[in-house]
Order: sequence, then C-alpha cells, then structure tokens
Amino acid sequence: MPSSGPRVVISGIGVVSPFGVGRERFWQHVSGGCSGTRAITHFDVSTYPCQVAAWVPPVSIADACELDGDGHHDGRADPKRYSRAALFGVIAAREAWRDAGLRAGEAGAGVLIGSGGGGIDVGEKQYEDFFTTGGRHVTPYAIAVGICGMVSSEISISLGLRGMSHVLSCGCTSSTDAIGYATSLIRAGEYDVVLSGGTDGCVLPGMIFGFSRMRAVSTRYNDRPAAASRPFDRGRDGFVLGEGAWMLVIEREDRARARGAQIYGAICGYESSSEGGHLHRTDLTGETAVHAIETAIEQACAEPTDIDYVCAHGNAMIDYDVAETTALKRTFGHHAYHVPVSSLKAMCGQAFSASAAIQVVATSLVMRNCTVFPTINLEYPDSACDLDYVPNRARPARVRRALIHSHAMGGSHSALVLHSIT
Repeated sequence: MPSSGPRVVISGIGVVSPFGVGRERFWQHVSGGCSGTRAITHFDVSTYPCQVAAWVPPVSIADACELDGDGHHDGRADPKRYSRAALFGVIAAREAWRDAGLRAGEAGAGVLIGSGGGGIDVGEKQYEDFFTTGGRHVTPYAIAVGICGMVSSEISISLGLRGMSHVLSCGCTSSTDAIGYATSLIRAGEYDVVLSGGTDGCVLPGMIFGFSRMRAVSTRYNDRPAAASRPFDRGRDGFVLGEGAWMLVIEREDRARARGAQIYGAICGYESSSEGGHLHRTDLTGETAVHAIETAIEQACAEPTDIDYVCAHGNAMIDYDVAETTALKRTFGHHAYHVPVSSLKAMCGQAFSASAAIQVVATSLVMRNCTVFPTINLEYPDSACDLDYVPNRARPARVRRALIHSHAMGGSHSALVLHSIT
C-alpha cells in the first residue's frame, strides 16, 4: 500500500456479533468486558471435547435496516437461500451503508470482504441429506449458496451495487487483507467507495469437532463458558470459535466529508507476510510478524513510538500468544511496555475469517470513544506474556495511532495502522 494518493477513511460501521445486531450494542458489551462465549445449545455437543462457542443469537432479515433507494432494486433478495454468513453479512453491510449515509444502488461502489466458511452451514446440511437419504431434499441452490463467493454476491445484490464483488479467503487474516486491498484500490483511483470487512457463520458440528480434533480450541472450561477464552493467561488452552459479521464503508476522505459523513479514522498502512514454515505451528521468534508490523508502520509514515495502542490477534493458543508478544517487543523495544494491548477474542472468540474485521471495527470505536476495551479472563499472566494487556477492565485513553495485527494458521501475518483524524 503506497503512502501517496488520497487519504482513505472509514465512514460507516455495521455489526452482527455474539451480542446481537448493531455496532452500539457490540461496543457496549466489549467496552464493558462482557463475554459472548456460552454453551452450545443449538446442536448436540455432549460427546464433543469442546462444548462452548461465541455464537450469534437468532437473527433474521427483518433485522436489516432500510436504505434510501431500496425501491429501485430487489434489495432483500431471497433470504430463504441465505447461508448464515450471507445473512450476517447482509445485515451488517446494510447497517454500515446507512451509517455512512449512502444509498442503495450507489454508483462506483464495490464489495471486497473476507470469509473462510462461506455457506459451510448449507453444505453440511445438504451433504448430510445426500449421504443419508440419497439427496431427496437437496436444494437446487446447494452449490451456489454453499460457496464462499456467494457471500459478497448477496451483499452486492442487497445493496444494489454493480462494482467488484470479491471474497478473500486466507484464514484469520482474510478481512484484514480485504480491508488493506480495498484501501489500495481507492488510493489508486479505481474505486471511490468499497464495502469491506468479514463475515463467517462457522459454529457448526463439523467445525467444532474438527477444531477439537486439531486440539486448537479450548476444552477445559465447558462448565464455565465465559472463562474459556483466556489470551495471555497461564490457564489458556486454545481459542474459542466465534462467528458474526463486521462491515466497514471505506472511501476517500474528501468524498466522505463532502457528504457530511462521520469519520471513524483513516487507514494509513497495511502489510501481509508469510512464515512459509508450517501449517499449524508458529515461528516463536516472531520474525514474520515483525516484518508485517514494521512495514505497515513505515507505510503510515510513522515510527513505532508513534503507536498508542495495539489491537492484538491474541487468540489464546499457547505458542501464538507468546510469538505475538515477542514480535511486539522486537518491533517496539522498550516502548512495548508503555503501549496498551488488548484482545477481543477473550470476549468474541475467533470468528474465523471475520476475526480481523472485528479488530478493525473495535479499534475504530476505541478511537471514537477514547476508551480501550479490556482483555478479560486475564487472571494469572503468563511470564512469557508480560506486556500491558489492559486486564479485565476498560481504560480511558486517547488513541491517535493504532496497530492491528492478525495471524492465520499456515503462517500468514497481516498488519494495519489506523489514524484518528478527529
């Protein structure tokens, strides 16, 4: 991402989270240190090692807001064919679009989001029917709705947009990368405005069982769900699977200001890099993460000491938390001990490819509200994780420059720098 070109800002936010629909509801809960993790009750997990997740309560297309211009196109599409990821994405996208003061059918606008599971919930059900009944009830939409690419298509249909409609699927960095790429497109003059972010609806039998088999998810706190996600704590034993949608309107600053839109912050630097080492293990030296972080800061025309806050990946996997802490120390030196760091995954779980979009949304709200959300469940800090993780309670803070770091299985790291311009 070059530093030249027009400044690119976030002018709208929409959320579907484990706390329900809406960005204000989301912020109220995360700033209050509330856990969205609870026992899984919508399918039988009695024989599963992991029995908790940060799942989205029931929502419907009726929760989606109306937009100016809806009458000129089929803005609601056919919600009967939505996957969970598409439903979450459409609801969050429409909230973000209205927050930015934009109309359905906006010219020169595109969609670029991250999603890893896409319509995996539809796939699970349809394959079950195929293998148990010979496919008598398989819908003609099974393939179309089940693929990842349909998620952005449903959002484009709902918003009436005729620009690009793309999905990036590269694990837990997907939505950071989507936002970074969208920013580059706007700076290059290819788009004026892009709906970006991430959505996934992955709290499903196959996903919970599969991650349990990997020994990646928490299994020790089934009787205490709210305590299960414990980034940087000695008692951590894996991540909690989450889900939801976090969407942002990204556009040129001059365009947003001309419309009188609220501006949450500017996207000033982005970089992605890969360890090229192992599918599941992570490099404890943090070298690849350091490269991504340092490059993003450099592209933001800043120095490491200019960073006021870090929104960490912090997924509560033992090696991942240590490697991230090491990378921050290598990047910031002594300054690392003076920068507040916190992890949303303690409250919202790891929402697969939407998990980085959570970080961007929450950090934008941190800057707007001058409050850093806490890392809950941090009761017994790991001696190898000795930074200021804002334990258990939110903290007032004026954040002008923030770093967001995300990490995916397979060794990918992505970093994004946001700047407050209010």
